[in-house]
Amino acid sequence: MDLLQQVIDKFKLNVLAVDNVPQSFSSTVYKIRLINHRTVYIKIPYSQAKLELEYTVLKRLRNELPVPEMLDYWEGNEEVTGALLLSAINGAPITEKVDIALAYDIGVHHAMLHAIIPNEQDFKSSVSNVYGQWTAFIKRLFYSFAEDVKEVIDPRLYEQSLKHFEHQLNLLPSPDGPSFIHMDFRPGNILVHENQVVGIIDFESVRIGAVEMDFTKINRDIFMKYPGTREAYQKGYESIRPLIDLQEVLPFYRFTDAFNSIGWCKRRGIEKHQAFLQENLAYLNDFLRTSDS
Repeated sequence: MDLLQQVIDKFKLNVLAVDNVPQSFSSTVYKIRLINHRTVYIKIPYSQAKLELEYTVLKRLRNELPVPEMLDYWEGNEEVTGALLLSAINGAPITEKVDIALAYDIGVHHAMLHAIIPNEQDFKSSVSNVYGQWTAFIKRLFYSFAEDVKEVIDPRLYEQSLKHFEHQLNLLPSPDGPSFIHMDFRPGNILVHENQVVGIIDFESVRIGAVEMDFTKINRDIFMKYPGTREAYQKGYESIRPLIDLQEVLPFYRFTDAFNSIGWCKRRGIEKHQAFLQENLAYLNDFLRTSDS
């Protein structure tokens, strides 16, 4: 039986139409229009660990942040890893230019996530706690992707990257946390309506860790593209909680993000992700050339 049909049957849905949701990299997501004209989403993560994590986090955050409501849950079988049935939020992922007002609101909502203090139950849950071994976690993540990066980039650039990583890792400030960190906080996972944030989605990579890694993708996709957004974001963020000195940590995390993203492209298919690969390769080259000059 078709995998999606299995899930539809499990959730007892009367379906009118099904649309694939693009730009979902760690799950298969479908937009489902029901006979009664209601819209819901089916999310089928690539692993049961990701399924359990998102299930846990959505339940934990539902009263703290604007997140999808979990309408149903299926733990899966031998063929399907399991699935979540999620409510629709009246908004769309950010695809247009981000202005000052929206950047401020993104800062507010990001800080709302970071301000949630993990409790004793959270530390016992499926959410991985890496805060106490933060440096080791960054190192493990970097070197796991290094195996893939090594097969893609010039050997001299590879060795230069490893050298830079080891040197800068020792210069990082004390980590800010422990906090819930999204790990994929980017425009595609921020839903907006009428230029305001109405939802945050995709929590299958959440960890309890240090907040500094969580600024990497909005720096890449918003701050570096739209002048003035970083300052506006900072004001919004600081209306909720203090913000670390971004300038002290962003260069290092932007570098590791570019390096790790090259490894991610290798794992997921170089041809399919060629544009993203070249973007990160160009950044890595420029960054190391500048930092060593």
